[in-house]
Amino acid sequence: MAGPQFMDREKLRINVARLKKSGENFEVVVEPDDAIAFKKGKIADVRDVLKSEEIFSDAKKGFQASEDRVKSLFGTDNPLEVAATIIKEGEIQLTQDQRHEIREQKRKQIIQLIKTNAVDSKTGNPHTEERIEAAMRDAQVRIDDNASAEAQLDGIVEKLRPLLPISFSVKRIEVKVPQQYASQCFGFLKKFAKVLKSDWGNDGSLTALMDIPGGLETDFYEKLNAMTHGNNECNVR
Repeated sequence: MAGPQFMDREKLRINVARLKKSGENFEVVVEPDDAIAFKKGKIADVRDVLKSEEIFSDAKKGFQASEDRVKSLFGTDNPLEVAATIIKEGEIQLTQDQRHEIREQKRKQIIQLIKTNAVDSKTGNPHTEERIEAAMRDAQVRIDDNASAEAQLDGIVEKLRPLLPISFSVKRIEVKVPQQYASQCFGFLKKFAKVLKSDWGNDGSLTALMDIPGGLETDFYEKLNAMTHGNNECNVR
């Protein structure tokens, strides 16, 4: 049997998902990685996430929530249904390593968003990942754990502008590909950018009108030329 000191140390290490309703805290003890996966819909059964099916007002102190308040505020006294609501709508307590990993993932996502959608406003050329990363470091950009990469993008770009000339642009391009490459290229075009219109000629050739993020324009031409051995025609509209 574990002694009191061991149990106290165990309580300090628990991870919880917490939701506040009507000024009251409701918590469940979770495995944080699994709780994040459940919140994202990657795990279906909440029982695979919980370390206990009890609903707490303060899990670390072992204080259970009032059953009457749980039923009144959640509309059910089923602990699994309540736990699912707490995890999906509440905040998941993470370890420092987990927070660092999430910040790193979002940092990489933000860099990719800028690289894909923006160009150098002075030259029209795309920015490299290294240049974007250096500017973020010099601007001392802080990544918000709780906001998506997309939601943070505008604010971060404003911090980078004094250090990095950024312009967001979309190029509308008409692409013509001969019959021998048309089928293969059509799948590539749909995956690479937004195809606004496509027409198949009587000779099997393909003409497509596309919107391409400015940061991908050079990469697009290189890949299209490689696929068609340079046998294509591109016109910027």
